[in-house]
Amino acid sequence: MRYRSFHERLIQTVVTAPGDAPESLRRAVLERAQGSSGGTDGVPQTLAQYVDTVAHHAYKVTDADVAALQRSGQSDDTIFEVTVAAAVGAAMHRLSRGMMALRGEEAD
Repeated sequence: MRYRSFHERLIQTVVTAPGDAPESLRRAVLERAQGSSGGTDGVPQTLAQYVDTVAHHAYKVTDADVAALQRSGQSDDTIFEVTVAAAVGAAMHRLSRGMMALRGEEAD
């Protein structure tokens, strides 16, 4: 892919940049949003539904969703980092699927 190095650098930055959320969580969230987690993904149950909403229906995220995460003990920084990881994962998935369609390839 023409911009593969940019995509890899973006993913690497989202996952490994200094932050509140552990790298392992950010990677798990990104992979779940990409649809490549394979079932046991390492995303805690308290975040799983939120991640799925961000990845599939971001417009449905509400203040109440964020407040529920805050009440469950998640910091604002962690919520932000998880949101970014989920959004980037979903974007990379959509990009991949779109490129496959342009090449006339079938999705798995």
